[in-house]
Amino acid sequence: MSDEVLVSVEDGVMIVTINRPKAKNSVNLAVAKGIAAAMDELDSNNDIRAAILTGADNTFCAGMDLKAFVTGELPVIEGRGFAGLCEATPKKPLIAAVEGYALAGGFELAICCDLIVVADNAKFGIPEAKRGLAAAAGGLMRLPRQIPSRIAMEMALTGDFITAQRAYDLGLVNKVVEAGGALEGAKAFARSIAANGPMAVIASKKVVIESQDWQQSEMFPEQAKIVDGVFTSHDAIEGATAFAEKRAPNWKGC
Repeated sequence: MSDEVLVSVEDGVMIVTINRPKAKNSVNLAVAKGIAAAMDELDSNNDIRAAILTGADNTFCAGMDLKAFVTGELPVIEGRGFAGLCEATPKKPLIAAVEGYALAGGFELAICCDLIVVADNAKFGIPEAKRGLAAAAGGLMRLPRQIPSRIAMEMALTGDFITAQRAYDLGLVNKVVEAGGALEGAKAFARSIAANGPMAVIASKKVVIESQDWQQSEMFPEQAKIVDGVFTSHDAIEGATAFAEKRAPNWKGC
């Protein structure tokens, strides 16, 4: 891992921190490689159940490093896209913990996460048009699926920012906390997720995401391909047995 991306694991939860505070945690190629490596570890390590993406020193991410961009450096990983994440998210849950600014590519990183916890001082926006660019790392495509399309259009065309409260009112974020508390808020979500059956969590995430593109006639058959194995797993029996015996389940992930 690079010093520009810090990774730690505690109680089955990975914490990935973009660590370029002097550059407002903007994404260069080193950051993209670090995030991609962390996501690979998240999905391959059975002891890790969920991850949190955050930024150092009370700023989430100001987007792509424009100084690096003008020299020809692109923070894109083949098969994963911008920042090593935006085109290929992990199969396990990923939570954004946002303090300060989440702008441009930083905003796109946040909205490709499964849950978002934000400080009340956070600001969000896709101001690429103000710089003659476009929010091509998912902002123009994901945002209309997450908030009303006309609000997404307004943000894309004006480049103006919205507040944490506005983001919450639009249903874009899960929780608003006091400044300085986003990481702890994200950890609370992560602990709840990590306590659940790992197969069930992965399958549930997959259905929620992929079902957005299913036709009504194919919804249940397509869902069955994903969840049927959950119902015949060891963990399904263990979960039911633990409930009956009033004890915590001992998940095996199979």
